[in-house]
Amino acid sequence: MAHLHEQQEALLVELLCENGPQRELLLHNDDVNTFDHVIRSLVEICSHDPIQAEQCAWIVHYNGRCSVKRGTFDSLEPLCVALLDRGLSATIQ
Repeated sequence: MAHLHEQQEALLVELLCENGPQRELLLHNDDVNTFDHVIRSLVEICSHDPIQAEQCAWIVHYNGRCSVKRGTFDSLEPLCVALLDRGLSATIQ
């Protein structure tokens, strides 16, 4: 039985190393960017549909931040950089 547990643990470690732990790309509120710019950026960069992007924009506006994408750090980093390049405030958590 202990051997099976060790195999499962080794597989889990392998999967985490291959895919990495799941992280969140957070978009933060600012007083600079328009709703249209935020929505367009989420559609173009994060592949949101327009309704999803608009909902995220409102959540950011009222709550100060919103998780806009989940994935590994490696998959989220280029999206985060692209949002930052457009003048938006984004982090990976």
